[in-house]
Amino acid sequence: MKNKKYLSIKTQFKEALSYLKETKNYIYISIFIFLLGSIFGFLFSSHLIFIDKYLAELIAKTADLNTTEMVFFILQNNLQSSFFSILFGIFLGIFPLLSNITNGVVLGYVLAKTYEISGFVSWWRLIPHGIFELPAIFISFGLGVKLGFSIFFNKKTRIKEFKRRFYNSINTFLIFIIPLLILAAIIEGLLIGFLM
Repeated sequence: MKNKKYLSIKTQFKEALSYLKETKNYIYISIFIFLLGSIFGFLFSSHLIFIDKYLAELIAKTADLNTTEMVFFILQNNLQSSFFSILFGIFLGIFPLLSNITNGVVLGYVLAKTYEISGFVSWWRLIPHGIFELPAIFISFGLGVKLGFSIFFNKKTRIKEFKRRFYNSINTFLIFIIPLLILAAIIEGLLIGFLM
C-alpha cells in the first residue's frame, strides 16, 4: 500500500516537473511582465501614492500578529493569490496578467519608497522575502495564462487540451507551488518577527 502511494506521488512529481518545463515560456513572460511593472512602479512612484492606502491597510491587519499568526497570514494570502491566478486564468489569462502587473507595480513602489528613506541598503531586507515566494507566484501566473490560452486550440481539441492543462496546473500547484509558499511564509514570518 505504501509502495503504491510512493509511486503515485513519484508519478505526480514527474508529471508536474514535465508540465513545468512545458510552461517555461509562459513563466518567462510572467517574469518579464512583473519586471516591467516593478520598473514602472519605481520610476513613477510619485504618481502612485494611492498605494500607500493599500499598504497602510495591510500593515494594520498584521500589526498585532505574533510570528506564528504572521506565517499563516502570509501563507493564506499567497496561496489564495496563486490559486486564483491559476483558476481565473480560464478567462483568457487576463486575471493572472493583471495581477502580475499590479504586484510588480506595488513592489516597484515599495522599492522606490525604501530607496528614498535609506537607499539601496534597505533592499537587502526584501531579498529573502522573495527567494521562494516569487518563483511560486511566477509559476502560478504562467500556469494561469497557459490555461486561458487553451481557448485558441481548434474546436475538436480545445476541451481535451483545457482538461489536460487544468489537471496539470492543479497538480503543479500541489507539488511545487504549495511547498514553495510554505517555505516563503515561514522565512518571511520569521524575518518580520526578527526585524520588529
